[in-house]
Formats: sequence, structure tokens, C-alpha cells
Amino acid sequence: MSRLLIVDDDVEILLLLEKFFLMHAYEVELATDGKAMWAAIDRKRPDLIILDLMLAGEGGLSLCQKLRLNTRIPVVMLTAMGELSDRIVGLELGADDYLTKPFDPRELLARLRAVLRRANDPVHPRIEDTRLVIRFAGWHLDVTRRELRSSADVMIPLSGGEFDLLVVFLEHPERILTREQLIDLTRGQNHEAFDRSIDVQVSRLRRKIEPDSKRPDLIRTVRNGGYMFNAKVTRT
Repeated sequence: MSRLLIVDDDVEILLLLEKFFLMHAYEVELATDGKAMWAAIDRKRPDLIILDLMLAGEGGLSLCQKLRLNTRIPVVMLTAMGELSDRIVGLELGADDYLTKPFDPRELLARLRAVLRRANDPVHPRIEDTRLVIRFAGWHLDVTRRELRSSADVMIPLSGGEFDLLVVFLEHPERILTREQLIDLTRGQNHEAFDRSIDVQVSRLRRKIEPDSKRPDLIRTVRNGGYMFNAKVTRT
């Protein structure tokens, strides 16, 4: 039974989602603000957090950033319709997915199931090795442990979205991938996403693995094409 922590200052939404997810055999805990969220995490670590963007007191974006700095708990953010810039910032801060209000709880259920599948099955489904380390340009990615380490053996934390994107690039080196293909390969063909979300994830990944993210060499932008991973890839 997966444990969900739902953080929203709208009590009516909290109670509706609690009832819905209990019906689908999830363990649920509720929080109305950041303080209650951290207390809930201390009591028992959730498998996923559903985090509202607009909270009284400390906002969802700030909480998301702190969560990503301190934990690897997957985060699905809820945003109001039209807050495109905030959704982009949420992805930049490490949210694994987002959903705009108003929403159908069944869509939220589908989204969080997809995020939990990726988090609970860290080895990409197309990778059959029981323990796989992928090496490229002095880096090595332990797929099983979801750990990226530099040539100096410094571990670089990755969000769920960054990890999925890097694995896709490593599986398709020196091949142009369009934004649509990247969305399909990282989130599934039925996922509705905007091109900008992939651009944000690429930008975040570049800042972590490129010597100079403003002049990227590993993840190259192909004009009118998409992106290409430019490195020799080996598996051990």
C-alpha cells in the first residue's frame, strides 16, 4: 500500500481527495501547510507528495525546492489554470509532474501511478540488466541506485524527471530526438505536456553535467529538430 501525503489549504479538496484515494487502497495523510507537511514526513515518510502551489504561508514552490534538496520523495504539484510560468518553475525546482485545477481525480490517480512506477522501478523497463552502470564523458550513472557520479566520484542529485530524461538520452546517443519523442519516452504517449517542460528538464540536466551549461556540448540543441546526446556511452 503506497502512502500519500496531500498538502493543500483547501480542507474541502483535502477531504475529497482523502476519500477518493482511500477508495483506491492508498494510505493517506493530510496537511494544510508546510509545517504540517514536515511534521507528517518526520512521523512516517510518504511514497509521494501531492503539493498545492498556492498555500497560505510558505508557498508550494518554496516547499518543493526544499523537498528536492532534502529528500527524494516524488512530488506532483497542483496548480491553478493559467499559471504556466509557475508550472515551469515547479518543474525547474524538481517536481516530477503537475496537474492544473480544476482536475478529475482519476487523472491525478493516473499521474501519480506513473510517477510511483518510475520511482519504485528505478531500472528503465527496456534495460534488462540486474545491475547496470552507464558511463559517459567521465560520468557514471548507477541506474539501479539512481545515482549519478562525476569523474571525481561526487554524487549529483537528480529529480525523477531528470533521471528519466538522462536515461533516454543514454539509450539514444548521437541520435536526434524531437521534443515530442522525449515526452513520449519519459512520460508516456498519453501524457499531455508542453514543449517547454522538456526544455526546462534539459536546461536543469545541462547545469548538472555540462562543463559550461551556456555552451553545451553533451546535450546539443538541433535547430528545428530537438536535442542530440553527443557522447560515447558504455555499459558495465
